[in-house]
Amino acid sequence: MTDEKPRDSAVAVGLIYPELLGTYGDRGNAVVLVQRARWRGIPAELVEIAAGDPIPDNLDVYIFGGGEDDPMEMAAAGMRSSKAAIERAHRGGAVVLAICGGYQLIGHRYTAFDGEVLEGIGIVDLETNAGSPRLIGEIVVQPLPNDVWGEHGPPRALTGFENHGGRTTLGPDVAPLGRVLAGGGNGDGSEVEGVLEERIIGTYLHGPVLPRNPELADRILGWVAGDIVPLDATLEQSLRLSRLDAGMVKGTRKWIQDRMLARG
Repeated sequence: MTDEKPRDSAVAVGLIYPELLGTYGDRGNAVVLVQRARWRGIPAELVEIAAGDPIPDNLDVYIFGGGEDDPMEMAAAGMRSSKAAIERAHRGGAVVLAICGGYQLIGHRYTAFDGEVLEGIGIVDLETNAGSPRLIGEIVVQPLPNDVWGEHGPPRALTGFENHGGRTTLGPDVAPLGRVLAGGGNGDGSEVEGVLEERIIGTYLHGPVLPRNPELADRILGWVAGDIVPLDATLEQSLRLSRLDAGMVKGTRKWIQDRMLARG
């Protein structure tokens, strides 16, 4: 149930705390959403929310990127103080896209190796614990069926680049974004990646994820702008396919290595 507002203004794509949650180029996700909207004749604007500023409740998309430990602490404090505004916006029809550190912070908490706990905003039932080894490299994820995707069903396989030490565990009633075909994903032994709820996507996929996966970008745009016309995505799909191949090659090599180690 949402309190959706009518579409009578530009799509406001919010890039939250880019000084703190901008380590891995996740700004590209905001740029892609704005540009793909404008190519369709849909007015759109990129709105940056600077660190220390309250997060408003009038954005259409909230993008939380990845960051290092100290910046994440500062970002978490600002997100907690603005939790009510984020929840209000989501109830009104806004989308939340949270990547890596941002993904961890939309959950309940992140627990470091030394036991220190960083509290998140808890808008999704998940928590993360520091783990080893660090999961780094190309990753391929097959989105799973979910009513959230609507009549079109899940998008095609997603590619990305992961770089995290977190092990994220989803609550019992929470659905993952997809199944890991190559890479680490949530890293908790479940062989799944990310989280998917109504207009909420959490993922470890950098790259950034939306330039690599234009179909996913268009799903997000559709959630806030309604039915959208297709675009020629020849160049974007060429990039996606090249990264998909790279990711699957990595996955095959790891499978062979694991089999050899198992045999001794």
